[in-house]
Amino acid sequence: MNATRREVIAGASSLAALSMQRSWAQPSLPQGQDRVFICNEDSNTLTVIDPSSNSVAHTVNLTSFDEDPRPPFRFVTGGVMPTHLAMVRKPLYHGAIDIHVAAPSPDNLLLATTGRGTSNVYLIETASFRVIGNIANAQATETTNKERISNGLLVGREPHEPTFTRNGTELWVTIRGEGKLAIIDVAAAKAGQPAELALRGHLDTINGPAQAWFSEDGKLAFVASQKTSHIDVFETNFDSDGYSRPKRAKTIDIRAQDPRGFTPFLKTSPDGGEVWFSHKLADAVSAWTANSELRPLDTVALGENARPNHVEFVENNQGKAIYISLARVDDGGPGNVAASRIAMIDRSAAAGDRKLVGQFFSMGREAHGLWTNPDGNRLYIAHEQDELPNTPNAGQTVCTAFDVSDPFRPQFITQIPLGELALPSGKLRNKKSINLVYVRPGTTSQAG
Repeated sequence: MNATRREVIAGASSLAALSMQRSWAQPSLPQGQDRVFICNEDSNTLTVIDPSSNSVAHTVNLTSFDEDPRPPFRFVTGGVMPTHLAMVRKPLYHGAIDIHVAAPSPDNLLLATTGRGTSNVYLIETASFRVIGNIANAQATETTNKERISNGLLVGREPHEPTFTRNGTELWVTIRGEGKLAIIDVAAAKAGQPAELALRGHLDTINGPAQAWFSEDGKLAFVASQKTSHIDVFETNFDSDGYSRPKRAKTIDIRAQDPRGFTPFLKTSPDGGEVWFSHKLADAVSAWTANSELRPLDTVALGENARPNHVEFVENNQGKAIYISLARVDDGGPGNVAASRIAMIDRSAAAGDRKLVGQFFSMGREAHGLWTNPDGNRLYIAHEQDELPNTPNAGQTVCTAFDVSDPFRPQFITQIPLGELALPSGKLRNKKSINLVYVRPGTTSQAG
């Protein structure tokens, strides 16, 4: 099966190159310059932030609006702009629905993002912002988009988190609605092959898988769930060509850490020694040894209704901290404006003694994704809710930036409104940010 697929990939490479040449040239930041990608679930876009200026540099369009000049295909029809909820229910719409999460490849050159409502995955080149599989629009005029949106890769019902293997040959996608993982051949997908050629197969796992993450050596995959209090551990067993032959090693009961069975996120520490899990409904996070034993080290309570989302490691010569984004929105933030908080744990403490050492306001509402730059001195945070009336960015979804040169004394830098995507028929406001990743193209990512 693999040999046949690789032959097809090789034969398709020249066609893919031709498609790229005909494709509409995408705006880009200077080659190699850092950029932050933010997944906007309601608008089905990805905002690109330029961290050198903390401003919006580009918006990646994953909708299908305005590919055709006729009214049924337009975003704005007869002067009426649909709500975000109604827009994806318009007849003839075939773009993404519920863009949720993104993950970088080990070399930071590709980004994978999931459409929960469209049961698919899109691949995006981080340097050029090109959506792989998009084609030149044969009906293009001054009043239409220059490209037609790709169908992406159909993987299964309710895909959640995509994660590249450490060697970059595969993309593992948790299919939350089916109790499976989809395993994608990255070379095939990058060549623009359809799912039936790019999809290596499905792997049965625990019910409601939320995310997979790999051990530092890539030999193990840890899978968390949002429907059961268990973690699956798989041996990846990569062959000589770098493709996995996964085998379940064990399933671990985590009711002691997550009695409600809702763990949406996990990530290994920079040194590869630990894997941390976010237990959203249990209002806690836990740390485990990132090896075949997967032994519990710490469980840290974050407070009633804290509702932790994502975990990020902030490490530099001033200290080693773990930041956890809290979905809860608290009144009485800076300027008496409601905001979420970021919890802090001192990871330099001995295993078994880690505890909450502080919190700071995220300067936005319902904090979700957060990611540091490779230097460990800047932090960016995505937020789900729009800003309130009578605030500087009222009605906008915002990203916030912090100086974390001292991990335990973060300094607020700015709030970045995400603005809108300018479509030919009207402006689509970027709305409801979920995940966020910081990318330095060509360097090793956190998945590498």
